[in-house]
Amino acid sequence: MPFHHSKRWEVAPALPEEVDRELAALYPPFFRQLLYNRGILTLAEAERYLQGQVECDDPALMLGMAATVDRLAWAVEHGEKIVVYGDYDADGVTATALMVQVLEALGANVRPYIPSRFDEGYGLNLEAVELLAKEGARLVLTVDCGIRSFEEAERARQLGMDLIISDHHHPLQSLPDAFAIVCPRQEGETYPDRNLAGVGLAYKIAQALLARFPSSGLEAADWLDLVAVGTVADVASLLGENRMLVRRGIERLRQGRRPGLAALAGAARLNLPKLSTFDIGFGLGPRLNAAGRMDSAMSALELLLAKDSATAGRLAQVLDNHNIRRQEVMRDMQERAEAIALREGEEAILFAFQEDFSEGILGLAAARLTERYYRPAVVGKIEGEYARASCRSIPEFHITRALDECKDLLVRHGGHSMAAGLTLRTEHLDELRERLGQIAARELGTRELRPVIRADKELDASKIHRKYIDSLMKYLEQLQPTGQGNPEPVFVSRGLKVHSYRQVGSDKSHLKFSVSAGDVVFSAIAFRQGEWANHMPPSVDLMYQFEINYYNGEESLQLKVLDLRPAGSAPLEIGEPPIRGEAH
Repeated sequence: MPFHHSKRWEVAPALPEEVDRELAALYPPFFRQLLYNRGILTLAEAERYLQGQVECDDPALMLGMAATVDRLAWAVEHGEKIVVYGDYDADGVTATALMVQVLEALGANVRPYIPSRFDEGYGLNLEAVELLAKEGARLVLTVDCGIRSFEEAERARQLGMDLIISDHHHPLQSLPDAFAIVCPRQEGETYPDRNLAGVGLAYKIAQALLARFPSSGLEAADWLDLVAVGTVADVASLLGENRMLVRRGIERLRQGRRPGLAALAGAARLNLPKLSTFDIGFGLGPRLNAAGRMDSAMSALELLLAKDSATAGRLAQVLDNHNIRRQEVMRDMQERAEAIALREGEEAILFAFQEDFSEGILGLAAARLTERYYRPAVVGKIEGEYARASCRSIPEFHITRALDECKDLLVRHGGHSMAAGLTLRTEHLDELRERLGQIAARELGTRELRPVIRADKELDASKIHRKYIDSLMKYLEQLQPTGQGNPEPVFVSRGLKVHSYRQVGSDKSHLKFSVSAGDVVFSAIAFRQGEWANHMPPSVDLMYQFEINYYNGEESLQLKVLDLRPAGSAPLEIGEPPIRGEAH
Protein backbone atom coordinates (compact mmCIF):
# COMPACT_ATOMS: atom_id res chain seq x y z
CA MET A 1 0.00 0.00 0.00
CA PRO A 2 1.54 3.38 -0.97
CA PHE A 3 2.60 5.85 1.68
CA HIS A 4 0.46 8.52 0.03
CA HIS A 5 -2.87 8.05 -1.65
CA SER A 6 -3.53 10.44 -4.51
CA LYS A 7 -6.58 12.62 -4.15
CA ARG A 8 -8.89 13.48 -6.99
CA TRP A 9 -9.61 17.18 -7.30
CA GLU A 10 -13.04 18.23 -8.47
CA VAL A 11 -14.58 21.65 -8.95
CA ALA A 12 -18.31 22.25 -8.94
CA PRO A 13 -19.99 22.70 -12.33
CA ALA A 14 -20.95 26.25 -13.25
CA LEU A 15 -24.43 27.21 -12.13
CA PRO A 16 -27.15 27.19 -14.82
CA GLU A 17 -28.02 30.48 -16.49
CA GLU A 18 -31.54 30.59 -15.06
CA VAL A 19 -30.20 30.22 -11.49
CA ASP A 20 -27.53 32.82 -12.16
CA ARG A 21 -30.17 35.30 -13.32
CA GLU A 22 -32.40 34.56 -10.33
CA LEU A 23 -29.67 35.12 -7.75
CA ALA A 24 -28.00 38.04 -9.55
CA ALA A 25 -30.50 40.49 -8.04
CA LEU A 26 -28.80 40.31 -4.63
CA TYR A 27 -25.53 38.43 -4.79
CA PRO A 28 -22.15 38.75 -6.57
CA PRO A 29 -21.02 36.05 -9.04
CA PHE A 30 -18.79 34.01 -6.72
CA PHE A 31 -21.47 33.90 -4.01
CA ARG A 32 -24.13 32.83 -6.47
CA GLN A 33 -21.94 29.84 -7.29
CA LEU A 34 -21.53 28.97 -3.61
CA LEU A 35 -25.29 29.11 -3.05
CA TYR A 36 -25.96 26.91 -6.07
CA ASN A 37 -23.39 24.40 -4.84
CA ARG A 38 -25.51 24.08 -1.68
CA GLY A 39 -28.67 23.29 -3.63
CA ILE A 40 -30.11 26.82 -3.51
CA LEU A 41 -31.87 27.89 -6.70
CA THR A 42 -34.07 30.87 -5.76
CA LEU A 43 -33.87 34.11 -3.82
CA ALA A 44 -36.46 32.86 -1.33
CA GLU A 45 -34.41 29.74 -0.62
CA ALA A 46 -31.27 31.85 -0.26
CA GLU A 47 -32.94 34.13 2.29
CA ARG A 48 -34.20 31.21 4.39
CA TYR A 49 -30.79 29.56 4.31
CA LEU A 50 -28.69 32.63 5.06
CA GLN A 51 -30.98 33.87 7.81
CA GLY A 52 -31.26 30.42 9.38
CA GLN A 53 -35.04 30.54 9.01
CA VAL A 54 -35.69 26.95 10.01
CA GLU A 55 -38.41 26.42 12.55
CA CYS A 56 -37.91 23.90 15.34
CA ASP A 57 -40.37 21.11 14.74
CA ASP A 58 -42.71 20.22 17.57
CA PRO A 59 -40.98 17.59 19.76
CA ALA A 60 -44.42 16.04 20.35
CA LEU A 61 -44.19 14.71 16.79
CA MET A 62 -41.52 12.23 17.87
CA LEU A 63 -42.40 8.66 18.66
CA GLY A 64 -42.16 8.01 22.37
CA MET A 65 -42.04 11.68 23.34
CA ALA A 66 -45.48 11.82 24.98
CA ALA A 67 -44.74 8.80 27.18
CA THR A 68 -41.28 10.20 27.99
CA VAL A 69 -42.62 13.56 29.13
CA ASP A 70 -45.47 12.00 31.10
CA ARG A 71 -43.07 9.74 32.98
CA LEU A 72 -40.47 12.45 33.64
CA ALA A 73 -43.13 14.89 34.83
CA TRP A 74 -44.57 12.29 37.22
CA ALA A 75 -41.10 11.59 38.60
CA VAL A 76 -40.45 15.32 39.10
CA GLU A 77 -43.76 15.89 40.85
CA HIS A 78 -43.39 12.86 43.14
CA GLY A 79 -39.72 13.23 44.00
CA GLU A 80 -38.65 9.94 42.44
CA LYS A 81 -34.93 9.40 42.01
CA ILE A 82 -34.02 9.97 38.35
CA VAL A 83 -30.70 8.99 36.76
CA VAL A 84 -29.53 10.58 33.51
CA TYR A 85 -27.26 7.95 31.95
CA GLY A 86 -24.94 9.42 29.32
CA ASP A 87 -21.99 8.60 27.11
CA TYR A 88 -18.38 9.62 27.70
CA ASP A 89 -17.89 11.60 24.49
CA ALA A 90 -18.63 15.31 23.99
CA ASP A 91 -22.11 14.64 22.61
CA GLY A 92 -23.03 12.41 25.53
CA VAL A 93 -21.51 14.67 28.18
CA THR A 94 -23.26 17.80 26.86
CA ALA A 95 -26.55 15.88 26.64
CA THR A 96 -26.12 14.66 30.22
CA ALA A 97 -25.35 18.15 31.50
CA LEU A 98 -28.38 19.58 29.68
CA MET A 99 -30.86 17.05 31.05
CA VAL A 100 -29.47 17.15 34.59
CA GLN A 101 -29.64 20.93 34.74
CA VAL A 102 -33.15 21.09 33.28
CA LEU A 103 -34.44 18.48 35.73
CA GLU A 104 -32.66 20.14 38.66
CA ALA A 105 -34.20 23.47 37.68
CA LEU A 106 -37.62 21.80 37.87
CA GLY A 107 -36.82 20.56 41.38
CA ALA A 108 -36.23 16.92 40.43
CA ASN A 109 -34.22 14.43 42.48
CA VAL A 110 -31.70 13.67 39.75
CA ARG A 111 -28.13 12.55 39.37
CA PRO A 112 -25.90 11.86 36.37
CA TYR A 113 -24.17 8.60 35.53
CA ILE A 114 -21.49 8.29 32.87
CA PRO A 115 -19.81 4.88 32.55
CA SER A 116 -16.05 4.46 32.52
CA ARG A 117 -14.73 3.79 29.05
CA PHE A 118 -12.07 1.53 30.57
CA ASP A 119 -14.08 -0.45 33.15
CA GLU A 120 -17.56 -0.49 31.64
CA GLY A 121 -17.35 0.39 27.97
CA TYR A 122 -19.90 2.20 25.86
CA GLY A 123 -23.56 2.47 26.78
CA LEU A 124 -25.69 0.73 29.34
CA ASN A 125 -24.20 -2.23 31.16
CA LEU A 126 -25.70 -4.75 33.55
CA GLU A 127 -23.43 -3.83 36.47
CA ALA A 128 -24.50 -0.19 36.28
CA VAL A 129 -28.18 -1.16 36.06
CA GLU A 130 -27.79 -3.28 39.19
CA LEU A 131 -25.96 -0.47 41.02
CA LEU A 132 -28.54 2.18 40.15
CA ALA A 133 -31.38 -0.07 41.30
CA LYS A 134 -29.62 -0.61 44.65
CA GLU A 135 -29.26 3.15 45.01
CA GLY A 136 -33.02 3.50 44.73
CA ALA A 137 -33.32 4.86 41.21
CA ARG A 138 -36.85 4.50 39.88
CA LEU A 139 -36.32 6.06 36.46
CA VAL A 140 -33.28 5.96 34.16
CA LEU A 141 -33.13 8.25 31.13
CA THR A 142 -30.35 7.46 28.68
CA VAL A 143 -28.90 10.15 26.43
CA ASP A 144 -26.80 9.30 23.37
CA CYS A 145 -26.89 5.55 24.10
CA GLY A 146 -29.11 2.55 24.77
CA ILE A 147 -30.79 1.80 21.45
CA ARG A 148 -29.18 -1.67 21.32
CA SER A 149 -29.22 -2.44 25.06
CA PHE A 150 -31.63 -5.39 25.10
CA GLU A 151 -30.33 -7.28 28.14
CA GLU A 152 -29.96 -4.11 30.17
CA ALA A 153 -33.51 -3.00 29.38
CA GLU A 154 -34.88 -6.37 30.46
CA ARG A 155 -32.85 -6.32 33.68
CA ALA A 156 -34.04 -2.80 34.51
CA ARG A 157 -37.61 -4.00 34.11
CA GLN A 158 -36.96 -6.99 36.40
CA LEU A 159 -35.53 -4.64 39.03
CA GLY A 160 -38.55 -2.36 38.93
CA MET A 161 -36.86 0.57 37.17
CA ASP A 162 -38.45 2.35 34.24
CA LEU A 163 -36.00 2.90 31.39
CA ILE A 164 -36.40 5.68 28.84
CA ILE A 165 -33.96 5.48 25.94
CA SER A 166 -33.03 8.57 23.93
CA ASP A 167 -30.45 7.77 21.29
CA HIS A 168 -29.67 8.96 17.76
CA HIS A 169 -27.70 5.88 16.68
CA HIS A 170 -28.99 3.29 14.24
CA PRO A 171 -31.20 0.65 15.90
CA LEU A 172 -31.45 -2.99 14.92
CA GLN A 173 -34.66 -4.34 13.40
CA SER A 174 -36.09 -4.83 16.90
CA LEU A 175 -35.92 -2.43 19.85
CA PRO A 176 -35.19 -2.92 23.56
CA ASP A 177 -38.22 -3.44 25.80
CA ALA A 178 -38.02 -0.03 27.45
CA PHE A 179 -40.73 2.16 28.98
CA ALA A 180 -40.27 4.62 26.09
CA ILE A 181 -37.83 5.16 23.24
CA VAL A 182 -36.99 8.45 21.53
CA CYS A 183 -34.86 7.72 18.47
CA PRO A 184 -35.29 9.58 15.17
CA ARG A 185 -33.97 6.57 13.25
CA GLN A 186 -36.45 3.99 14.54
CA GLU A 187 -38.91 2.43 12.13
CA GLY A 188 -42.13 4.39 11.81
CA GLU A 189 -40.63 7.70 12.95
CA THR A 190 -42.16 10.62 11.08
CA TYR A 191 -40.31 13.51 12.72
CA PRO A 192 -39.05 15.70 9.85
CA ASP A 193 -35.38 15.92 10.94
CA ARG A 194 -33.59 12.66 11.66
CA ASN A 195 -30.09 14.10 11.95
CA LEU A 196 -30.22 15.41 15.52
CA ALA A 197 -27.24 14.53 17.70
CA GLY A 198 -27.69 12.98 21.13
CA VAL A 199 -27.66 16.42 22.71
CA GLY A 200 -30.18 17.57 20.10
CA LEU A 201 -32.57 14.84 21.24
CA ALA A 202 -32.00 15.87 24.85
CA TYR A 203 -32.91 19.41 23.82
CA LYS A 204 -36.16 18.22 22.22
CA ILE A 205 -37.04 16.33 25.42
CA ALA A 206 -36.26 19.48 27.41
CA GLN A 207 -38.50 21.53 25.12
CA ALA A 208 -41.40 19.13 25.58
CA LEU A 209 -40.85 18.79 29.33
CA LEU A 210 -40.64 22.52 29.98
CA ALA A 211 -43.87 23.01 28.03
CA ARG A 212 -45.45 20.83 30.72
CA PHE A 213 -44.23 23.28 33.40
CA PRO A 214 -44.97 26.74 31.95
CA SER A 215 -44.95 28.39 35.37
CA SER A 216 -41.27 27.49 35.81
CA GLY A 217 -40.24 30.35 33.53
CA LEU A 218 -37.49 28.18 32.05
CA GLU A 219 -36.66 28.17 28.35
CA ALA A 220 -34.89 25.32 26.61
CA ALA A 221 -32.98 27.92 24.58
CA ASP A 222 -30.88 28.62 27.70
CA TRP A 223 -29.05 25.36 26.98
CA LEU A 224 -28.36 25.91 23.29
CA ASP A 225 -24.66 26.48 23.96
CA LEU A 226 -24.42 22.83 25.02
CA VAL A 227 -26.39 21.78 21.94
CA ALA A 228 -23.95 23.61 19.67
CA VAL A 229 -20.88 22.03 21.28
CA GLY A 230 -22.24 18.48 21.31
CA THR A 231 -23.68 18.64 17.80
CA VAL A 232 -20.51 19.99 16.19
CA ALA A 233 -18.20 17.72 18.20
CA ASP A 234 -20.23 14.70 17.12
CA VAL A 235 -19.87 15.76 13.47
CA ALA A 236 -23.64 15.77 13.03
CA SER A 237 -25.11 17.25 9.86
CA LEU A 238 -25.38 21.04 10.00
CA LEU A 239 -28.43 21.20 7.79
CA GLY A 240 -32.06 21.75 8.73
CA GLU A 241 -32.82 22.02 12.42
CA ASN A 242 -29.24 21.33 13.48
CA ARG A 243 -28.06 24.36 11.51
CA MET A 244 -30.46 26.63 13.35
CA LEU A 245 -29.71 25.12 16.77
CA VAL A 246 -25.96 25.43 16.31
CA ARG A 247 -26.22 28.95 14.93
CA ARG A 248 -28.20 30.13 17.95
CA GLY A 249 -26.01 28.10 20.29
CA ILE A 250 -22.83 29.71 19.03
CA GLU A 251 -24.35 33.13 19.71
CA ARG A 252 -24.76 32.09 23.35
CA LEU A 253 -21.29 30.56 23.47
CA ARG A 254 -19.73 33.82 22.33
CA GLN A 255 -21.41 35.61 25.24
CA GLY A 256 -19.50 33.43 27.73
CA ARG A 257 -22.53 32.74 29.91
CA ARG A 258 -21.45 29.23 30.92
CA PRO A 259 -18.34 29.40 33.14
CA GLY A 260 -17.11 25.95 32.10
CA LEU A 261 -17.16 26.56 28.37
CA ALA A 262 -15.71 30.06 28.76
CA ALA A 263 -12.84 28.63 30.82
CA LEU A 264 -12.29 25.81 28.34
CA ALA A 265 -12.11 28.30 25.47
CA GLY A 266 -9.48 30.17 27.44
CA ALA A 267 -7.45 27.00 28.06
CA ALA A 268 -7.64 26.24 24.33
CA ARG A 269 -6.50 29.81 23.58
CA LEU A 270 -9.61 30.53 21.52
CA ASN A 271 -11.09 33.95 20.82
CA LEU A 272 -14.45 33.47 22.55
CA PRO A 273 -16.31 36.43 20.95
CA LYS A 274 -15.30 35.08 17.52
CA LEU A 275 -15.84 31.39 18.28
CA SER A 276 -16.63 29.23 15.23
CA THR A 277 -17.63 25.67 14.46
CA PHE A 278 -13.98 24.99 13.64
CA ASP A 279 -13.03 26.13 17.15
CA ILE A 280 -15.60 23.77 18.63
CA GLY A 281 -14.55 20.85 16.47
CA PHE A 282 -10.81 21.26 17.01
CA GLY A 283 -10.62 23.15 20.30
CA LEU A 284 -13.49 22.52 22.70
CA GLY A 285 -14.59 19.10 21.46
CA PRO A 286 -11.20 17.36 21.71
CA ARG A 287 -10.69 18.65 25.25
CA LEU A 288 -14.09 17.44 26.39
CA ASN A 289 -13.42 14.09 24.73
CA ALA A 290 -9.94 13.87 26.25
CA ALA A 291 -11.42 13.51 29.73
CA GLY A 292 -13.16 10.25 28.82
CA ARG A 293 -10.25 9.06 26.69
CA MET A 294 -7.55 9.48 29.31
CA ASP A 295 -9.36 9.25 32.66
CA SER A 296 -13.02 9.86 33.49
CA ALA A 297 -15.61 11.86 31.57
CA MET A 298 -16.98 13.04 34.91
CA SER A 299 -14.42 15.85 34.96
CA ALA A 300 -15.83 17.10 31.63
CA LEU A 301 -19.35 16.90 33.04
CA GLU A 302 -18.33 18.75 36.20
CA LEU A 303 -16.81 21.47 34.04
CA LEU A 304 -20.07 21.95 32.13
CA LEU A 305 -22.03 22.05 35.37
CA ALA A 306 -19.62 24.41 37.15
CA LYS A 307 -21.27 27.54 38.50
CA ASP A 308 -18.23 29.69 39.27
CA SER A 309 -15.17 30.72 37.31
CA ALA A 310 -12.66 29.40 39.87
CA THR A 311 -13.99 25.85 39.70
CA ALA A 312 -14.36 26.10 35.94
CA GLY A 313 -10.80 27.34 35.52
CA ARG A 314 -9.37 24.46 37.55
CA LEU A 315 -11.34 21.84 35.64
CA ALA A 316 -10.54 23.42 32.27
CA GLN A 317 -6.85 23.05 33.06
CA VAL A 318 -7.40 19.40 33.98
CA LEU A 319 -9.02 18.78 30.59
CA ASP A 320 -6.28 20.69 28.77
CA ASN A 321 -3.67 18.53 30.48
CA HIS A 322 -5.59 15.40 29.48
CA ASN A 323 -5.59 16.64 25.91
CA ILE A 324 -1.84 17.21 25.88
CA ARG A 325 -1.30 13.69 27.21
CA ARG A 326 -3.78 12.34 24.66
CA GLN A 327 -1.74 13.87 21.84
CA GLU A 328 1.46 12.27 23.15
CA VAL A 329 -0.10 8.83 23.49
CA MET A 330 -1.75 9.20 20.10
CA ARG A 331 1.53 9.79 18.28
CA ASP A 332 3.11 6.63 19.69
CA MET A 333 0.04 4.47 19.24
CA GLN A 334 -0.56 5.67 15.70
CA GLU A 335 2.88 4.54 14.58
CA ARG A 336 2.41 1.09 16.09
CA ALA A 337 -1.15 0.66 14.79
CA GLU A 338 0.02 1.56 11.30
CA ALA A 339 2.85 -0.97 11.42
CA ILE A 340 0.48 -3.73 12.58
CA ALA A 341 -2.23 -2.86 10.05
CA LEU A 342 0.18 -2.92 7.11
CA ARG A 343 2.09 -6.03 8.16
CA GLU A 344 0.04 -8.30 5.91
CA GLY A 345 0.36 -6.07 2.85
CA GLU A 346 -2.48 -4.33 1.02
CA GLU A 347 -5.92 -5.13 2.42
CA ALA A 348 -9.45 -3.93 1.73
CA ILE A 349 -9.84 -3.20 5.45
CA LEU A 350 -7.10 -2.38 7.97
CA PHE A 351 -6.84 -4.21 11.31
CA ALA A 352 -4.63 -3.42 14.30
CA PHE A 353 -5.15 -5.08 17.70
CA GLN A 354 -2.73 -4.99 20.62
CA GLU A 355 -2.84 -5.69 24.36
CA ASP A 356 -1.29 -2.39 25.43
CA PHE A 357 -3.20 -0.01 23.19
CA SER A 358 -4.93 2.82 25.05
CA GLU A 359 -8.65 2.20 24.81
CA GLY A 360 -9.44 5.90 24.82
CA ILE A 361 -7.39 6.46 21.65
CA LEU A 362 -8.70 3.57 19.55
CA GLY A 363 -11.14 5.71 17.56
CA LEU A 364 -8.54 8.38 16.85
CA ALA A 365 -6.01 5.80 15.65
CA ALA A 366 -8.61 4.17 13.39
CA ALA A 367 -9.58 7.57 11.99
CA ARG A 368 -5.97 8.41 11.20
CA LEU A 369 -5.47 5.11 9.36
CA THR A 370 -8.61 5.72 7.35
CA GLU A 371 -7.52 9.26 6.53
CA ARG A 372 -4.04 8.20 5.49
CA TYR A 373 -4.84 5.11 3.43
CA TYR A 374 -8.49 5.66 2.50
CA ARG A 375 -9.58 2.25 3.74
CA PRO A 376 -11.95 1.20 6.53
CA ALA A 377 -9.96 0.61 9.72
CA VAL A 378 -10.56 -1.36 12.91
CA VAL A 379 -8.24 -0.67 15.85
CA GLY A 380 -8.70 -2.59 19.08
CA LYS A 381 -7.38 -3.52 22.48
CA ILE A 382 -7.15 -7.13 23.65
CA GLU A 383 -7.99 -7.64 27.31
CA GLY A 384 -7.75 -11.32 28.07
CA GLU A 385 -11.01 -13.03 27.14
CA TYR A 386 -12.44 -9.96 25.39
CA ALA A 387 -11.36 -7.37 22.85
CA ARG A 388 -12.83 -3.93 22.20
CA ALA A 389 -12.40 -1.92 19.05
CA SER A 390 -13.30 1.30 17.29
CA CYS A 391 -14.01 1.38 13.57
CA ARG A 392 -13.81 4.18 11.05
CA SER A 393 -14.80 4.01 7.41
CA ILE A 394 -15.08 5.76 4.07
CA PRO A 395 -18.27 6.82 2.22
CA GLU A 396 -18.11 3.74 -0.01
CA PHE A 397 -18.38 1.29 2.93
CA HIS A 398 -21.11 1.25 5.63
CA ILE A 399 -19.17 -0.12 8.58
CA THR A 400 -22.14 -0.72 10.90
CA ARG A 401 -23.98 -2.77 8.26
CA ALA A 402 -20.81 -4.80 7.78
CA LEU A 403 -20.69 -5.46 11.52
CA ASP A 404 -24.37 -6.44 11.45
CA GLU A 405 -23.39 -9.26 9.05
CA CYS A 406 -20.93 -10.46 11.68
CA LYS A 407 -23.16 -10.00 14.72
CA ASP A 408 -22.97 -13.70 15.63
CA LEU A 409 -19.31 -13.08 16.51
CA LEU A 410 -19.92 -9.93 18.54
CA VAL A 411 -20.93 -9.36 22.13
CA ARG A 412 -22.16 -5.89 21.22
CA HIS A 413 -21.72 -3.33 18.48
CA GLY A 414 -23.29 -0.16 17.14
CA GLY A 415 -22.64 3.11 15.39
CA HIS A 416 -23.10 4.98 12.11
CA SER A 417 -22.15 4.39 8.50
CA MET A 418 -18.71 5.94 9.05
CA ALA A 419 -17.95 5.03 12.67
CA ALA A 420 -18.75 2.17 15.02
CA GLY A 421 -17.61 0.36 18.12
CA LEU A 422 -17.61 -3.32 19.04
CA THR A 423 -16.84 -5.85 21.73
CA LEU A 424 -16.10 -9.52 21.01
CA ARG A 425 -14.46 -12.56 22.52
CA THR A 426 -10.77 -12.66 21.65
CA GLU A 427 -11.15 -16.20 20.29
CA HIS A 428 -13.34 -14.78 17.49
CA LEU A 429 -10.90 -12.06 16.45
CA ASP A 430 -9.31 -13.94 13.54
CA GLU A 431 -12.68 -14.94 12.16
CA LEU A 432 -13.97 -11.36 12.43
CA ARG A 433 -10.90 -10.13 10.55
CA GLU A 434 -11.48 -12.68 7.81
CA ARG A 435 -15.21 -12.07 7.45
CA LEU A 436 -14.96 -8.28 7.50
CA GLY A 437 -12.17 -8.57 4.96
CA GLN A 438 -14.43 -10.62 2.71
CA ILE A 439 -17.25 -8.10 3.07
CA ALA A 440 -14.90 -5.21 2.32
CA ALA A 441 -13.49 -7.04 -0.70
CA ARG A 442 -17.03 -7.69 -1.93
CA GLU A 443 -18.10 -4.06 -1.50
CA LEU A 444 -14.88 -2.31 -2.49
CA GLY A 445 -12.98 -4.75 -4.67
CA THR A 446 -14.00 -3.26 -8.03
CA ARG A 447 -13.91 0.39 -6.96
CA GLU A 448 -11.17 2.92 -7.48
CA LEU A 449 -10.61 4.06 -3.90
CA ARG A 450 -9.37 7.61 -4.03
CA PRO A 451 -10.54 10.37 -1.71
CA VAL A 452 -12.19 13.26 -3.50
CA ILE A 453 -11.67 16.89 -2.57
CA ARG A 454 -14.31 19.16 -4.01
CA ALA A 455 -13.84 22.86 -4.62
CA ASP A 456 -16.71 25.31 -4.86
CA LYS A 457 -14.93 27.52 -7.34
CA GLU A 458 -11.59 28.15 -9.00
CA LEU A 459 -10.10 31.55 -8.14
CA ASP A 460 -7.38 33.32 -10.07
CA ALA A 461 -5.36 34.51 -7.06
CA SER A 462 -3.55 37.14 -9.14
CA LYS A 463 -6.86 39.00 -9.51
CA ILE A 464 -7.71 38.98 -5.81
CA HIS A 465 -7.11 42.36 -4.17
CA ARG A 466 -7.86 43.58 -0.63
CA LYS A 467 -11.29 44.96 -1.48
CA TYR A 468 -12.23 41.67 -3.13
CA ILE A 469 -11.09 39.72 -0.06
CA ASP A 470 -13.05 41.98 2.32
CA SER A 471 -16.19 41.42 0.26
CA LEU A 472 -15.56 37.69 0.00
CA MET A 473 -15.07 37.25 3.75
CA LYS A 474 -18.25 39.22 4.49
CA TYR A 475 -20.26 36.86 2.32
CA LEU A 476 -18.53 33.73 3.61
CA GLU A 477 -19.53 34.68 7.15
CA GLN A 478 -23.18 34.44 6.09
CA LEU A 479 -22.74 30.72 5.38
CA GLN A 480 -21.97 29.96 9.01
CA PRO A 481 -22.28 27.68 10.82
CA THR A 482 -20.42 25.32 8.53
CA GLY A 483 -19.57 21.70 9.11
CA GLN A 484 -20.85 18.26 8.19
CA GLY A 485 -23.39 18.56 5.36
CA ASN A 486 -22.83 22.32 5.06
CA PRO A 487 -19.09 22.51 4.40
CA GLU A 488 -16.86 25.52 4.64
CA PRO A 489 -16.36 26.82 1.08
CA VAL A 490 -13.33 25.38 -0.68
CA PHE A 491 -11.43 27.12 -3.46
CA VAL A 492 -8.73 26.04 -5.87
CA SER A 493 -5.97 28.23 -7.31
CA ARG A 494 -3.23 27.12 -9.65
CA GLY A 495 0.29 28.14 -10.47
CA LEU A 496 1.10 29.88 -7.18
CA LYS A 497 4.74 30.73 -6.53
CA VAL A 498 6.19 29.41 -3.27
CA HIS A 499 8.19 31.98 -1.27
CA SER A 500 9.10 30.31 2.00
CA TYR A 501 8.18 27.19 3.91
CA ARG A 502 8.98 25.35 7.13
CA GLN A 503 7.73 22.50 9.25
CA VAL A 504 5.84 23.54 12.39
CA GLY A 505 4.17 21.86 15.34
CA SER A 506 5.65 19.94 18.24
CA ASP A 507 6.25 16.94 15.97
CA LYS A 508 6.98 19.00 12.82
CA SER A 509 3.98 17.41 11.11
CA HIS A 510 2.47 20.64 9.74
CA LEU A 511 3.62 22.94 6.94
CA LYS A 512 3.70 26.74 7.21
CA PHE A 513 4.45 28.59 3.98
CA SER A 514 3.65 31.59 1.81
CA VAL A 515 2.61 31.79 -1.82
CA SER A 516 1.92 34.51 -4.34
CA ALA A 517 0.36 35.18 -7.71
CA GLY A 518 1.24 38.55 -9.17
CA ASP A 519 1.44 41.09 -6.33
CA VAL A 520 -0.79 39.17 -3.92
CA VAL A 521 0.98 37.24 -1.14
CA PHE A 522 -0.82 34.77 1.11
CA SER A 523 0.25 33.03 4.30
CA ALA A 524 -0.78 29.38 4.34
CA ILE A 525 -0.95 26.46 6.77
CA ALA A 526 -1.26 22.81 5.74
CA PHE A 527 -2.00 20.50 8.67
CA ARG A 528 -0.39 17.04 8.67
CA GLN A 529 1.43 17.84 5.41
CA GLY A 530 4.80 18.75 6.87
CA GLU A 531 6.60 16.17 4.72
CA TRP A 532 6.25 18.52 1.75
CA ALA A 533 9.06 20.59 3.25
CA ASN A 534 11.45 17.86 2.11
CA HIS A 535 10.48 18.20 -1.56
CA MET A 536 8.64 21.49 -1.97
CA PRO A 537 8.15 22.47 -5.63
CA PRO A 538 8.79 26.07 -6.76
CA SER A 539 5.13 26.55 -7.70
CA VAL A 540 2.00 24.76 -6.56
CA ASP A 541 -1.68 24.23 -7.12
CA LEU A 542 -3.70 24.58 -3.91
CA MET A 543 -7.05 23.35 -2.67
CA TYR A 544 -7.83 25.61 0.31
CA GLN A 545 -10.19 27.56 2.52
CA PHE A 546 -9.93 31.16 3.70
CA GLU A 547 -9.69 31.66 7.44
CA ILE A 548 -8.93 34.41 9.92
CA ASN A 549 -5.94 33.64 12.13
CA TYR A 550 -6.02 35.19 15.61
CA TYR A 551 -2.61 35.57 17.23
CA ASN A 552 -1.53 37.89 20.06
CA GLY A 553 -4.74 39.89 19.72
CA GLU A 554 -4.27 40.51 16.00
CA GLU A 555 -6.21 39.18 13.04
CA SER A 556 -4.73 38.10 9.73
CA LEU A 557 -6.01 36.25 6.70
CA GLN A 558 -4.46 32.92 5.83
CA LEU A 559 -5.13 29.97 3.58
CA LYS A 560 -5.94 26.66 5.26
CA VAL A 561 -4.62 24.21 2.70
CA LEU A 562 -6.50 20.94 2.31
CA ASP A 563 -4.18 19.58 -0.34
CA LEU A 564 -1.34 20.75 -2.55
CA ARG A 565 0.55 19.41 -5.53
CA PRO A 566 3.16 20.61 -7.98
CA ALA A 567 1.69 23.15 -10.38
CA GLY A 568 0.07 21.54 -13.41
CA SER A 569 0.72 17.97 -12.24
CA ALA A 570 -2.87 16.72 -12.60
CA PRO A 571 -6.10 17.90 -14.22
CA LEU A 572 -8.97 19.55 -12.39
CA GLU A 573 -12.14 17.52 -12.94
CA ILE A 574 -15.72 18.80 -13.07
CA GLY A 575 -17.89 17.29 -10.36
CA GLU A 576 -21.58 16.42 -10.23
CA PRO A 577 -24.32 19.05 -9.86
CA PRO A 578 -25.59 19.55 -6.29
CA ILE A 579 -28.51 17.59 -4.91
CA ARG A 580 -31.64 19.72 -4.98
CA GLY A 581 -32.29 21.36 -1.63
CA GLU A 582 -29.37 19.73 0.20
CA ALA A 583 -28.76 22.88 2.27
CA HIS A 584 -32.33 23.10 3.52
